[in-house]
Amino acid sequence: MTAPDRRLAVVGLGGMGGGVARRLVAAGLAPTVFNRTRSRVDPLVAAGARAAASAAEAAATADIVMVSLSDERAVEEVLFTEMLPVLRPGTAVVEMTTLAPEYAREAARRLGEIGVRRVEACLVGNPEMAQAGQLRVFVAGERADVDDLRPVFDAMARQGMLYLGPTGRAAAMKLAFNLLLGVQTAGLAEAVVFAEQAGLDRELLLTAIQKSGWRSPVLNFRADFMRTRSYEPAGFRTALMAKDMRLAVGDAERQGVPLPMTRQAAQRYEAAVANGAGDRDAAVVVELPTTTANPVPALQNGATR
Repeated sequence: MTAPDRRLAVVGLGGMGGGVARRLVAAGLAPTVFNRTRSRVDPLVAAGARAAASAAEAAATADIVMVSLSDERAVEEVLFTEMLPVLRPGTAVVEMTTLAPEYAREAARRLGEIGVRRVEACLVGNPEMAQAGQLRVFVAGERADVDDLRPVFDAMARQGMLYLGPTGRAAAMKLAFNLLLGVQTAGLAEAVVFAEQAGLDRELLLTAIQKSGWRSPVLNFRADFMRTRSYEPAGFRTALMAKDMRLAVGDAERQGVPLPMTRQAAQRYEAAVANGAGDRDAAVVVELPTTTANPVPALQNGATR
């Protein structure tokens, strides 16, 4: 079957999942969509998607099920509890959730036992790029399955799709990207804190960095949050950053590879979550004191929103 002949479902319509679904609608692939928060479904239905009443309903008749959830617990609940009983042999599950490589390999094994194909996709970009089809997509799994799904990946990724090899490698690629983002964001936050205690204006510093050789698109994006001190709506939620950093550290330690900088940065994001900033952009770490023994007033009373 060609891509337009296949029945697609997208389950999980957060930033990236919603952006991918919108792109598939624009490409004429008309997916069935499901999200527990109905407000994320309605705009897609208005654009041409079909709504499902449950994750199981979305998956029951789909040839390709694209999953974009928050973490492994959500995958267990939605994919392996709700959808697994209705998945048909030959169905392809495209996993876009950021997961530990070890978990990804186990998930592929479990799906394979019932004849369901699993391809993991590392999406590099942001929700706006997803909607525009401008993501970079790194995929892993059986090569024949990846090739079979190429029309879908081509619709998502004008910048191209790269095959990485066996299951787990796309998960590792995603964590490598995210740990780098996490460390850089924490470093930018510390540069701001250092400069401000020395009497420098935050706006002056961030503008100077953005006009220097230290600039980068991802740091510019985080710098804009820090400049306005407004961290919602989040581009990358602090809770997800903390989760991804934790996954990277845990997987590396299982392989005997220490990640000391990542571990230290992860603690900053965990502290931000503990201070009530889990749904704010990860750039909010700039508002934390160097010690987080006490709650941060600005995070408690919403002054940084």
